Amino acid sequence: MTESAVVHVGPDPDRNLERALRLGPYVDRACDQSPELVVEGVLRRTVGLAMEAEGCHAALGGRCDVVASDGRHVETEVVGFSGERLFLMPISDMRGVVPNARVIPVAEAPAVVVGDDLLGRVLDGRGRRLDGGKPLARGQSVPLMGQPINPLQRQPIRTQLDVGVRSINSLLSVGRGQRLGLFAGSGVGKSMLLSMMTRNTEADVVVVGLVGERGREVKEFIDHSLGTEGLKRSVVIATPADETPLMRLHGAWLTTAVAEYFRDQGKNVLLLMDSLTRFAQAQREIALAIGEPPATKGYPPSVFAKLPQLVERAGNGSDGSGSITAIYTVLAEGDDPNDPIVDASRAILDGHIVLSRTMADAGIYPAVDVESSISRAMNQFASDSQQQLVSRFRQVYSTYQENRDLVAVGAYQPGSNPQLDEAIALWPAIIEFLRQHQNQKIDAKTSLAGLRELFNAVDAGDADDEPGQ
Repeated sequence: MTESAVVHVGPDPDRNLERALRLGPYVDRACDQSPELVVEGVLRRTVGLAMEAEGCHAALGGRCDVVASDGRHVETEVVGFSGERLFLMPISDMRGVVPNARVIPVAEAPAVVVGDDLLGRVLDGRGRRLDGGKPLARGQSVPLMGQPINPLQRQPIRTQLDVGVRSINSLLSVGRGQRLGLFAGSGVGKSMLLSMMTRNTEADVVVVGLVGERGREVKEFIDHSLGTEGLKRSVVIATPADETPLMRLHGAWLTTAVAEYFRDQGKNVLLLMDSLTRFAQAQREIALAIGEPPATKGYPPSVFAKLPQLVERAGNGSDGSGSITAIYTVLAEGDDPNDPIVDASRAILDGHIVLSRTMADAGIYPAVDVESSISRAMNQFASDSQQQLVSRFRQVYSTYQENRDLVAVGAYQPGSNPQLDEAIALWPAIIEFLRQHQNQKIDAKTSLAGLRELFNAVDAGDADDEPGQ
């Protein structure tokens, strides 16, 4: 065999190198686009609403999917851990979950899609449409758990917000960017007053959160409180009482996140949440389910930590942004003014309006208890003359309430106490001043004029009775 007939068998180094260089970019791209390795876990225990998983890792607030027996993925959130075990709470229905079910961590962070496309829509606690309308456009995403504004950058409350309710406009004036609580027991007229303020308040956008309330109230609120025109400038987030506790919490967080988005767009937002008590009860259910010890009347400490985290996100924004004026309803269980949630809310809000069952039973609506209510921001924008009128009204109102039993049984002799004589003379006019039909709107200027006229008639009569007149 000659030398020219020799055949070289084996790899060609030069050709393999050329091929590797040519395929290199495609290999790198495929590696970059390959899904991240996910370590699945196993469901070991379920007690009540709490699930325990092991074998996987996820951060607090992260998401995990539990695969049910029919292949459906049950969405859960990590609410705690102990050693190598994760405590999960379901976001959706957990029926069909079996022992040793697969637990798959989800890398997606809790976020909400926001934009002007939300106006006029009704959503659930996850931002999914409930109204059957067109799909929401994919817009900007913001974190579900936003951060409060630096207190040194927050603009102070300088202007009054007209809420269209005479007693509140004149005696308990609300400032733009204020956070106010509406405290009452059940059946005293919270929803009616909330609907009046929803229709009558001047705001660019209204964001309503119906958290843990009766399902039938959702449609009633939209049809009767907002109406067709009101809904056009509103966003409604509804998580009724039959939703999971975590879904109810998300409803409150989502309501606040949507309001923050519109505030950052420079708009003046009215945030209405009904109710803050159901938010606290949802957190209590979660905390107790994972073993947190109860502290105050069955409420674990985490409840009182979550309340300010939610409330502090509302208020005025920094320079160039808008405002969130927030009104939270708070249910006083058993009409107890020292209920833990009532007491905690009173401390962290900028004022509270208390509704009186006695006034409601007497047919006086809205049943605002002037003695027990206060607006802490009112002194920052109310004039000196208005503050003097309010102080005089409170004095007259309190004087009559302290002596109403003596007056009712006829034990009081007219002329014995000039202040009480004035209160008795003014009482019928005071009741009519506080009473307002739910479909009636009375602006701030008219409300203050009515308060001034209330005393002008008595002052004029006193001047006529002076000697030499």
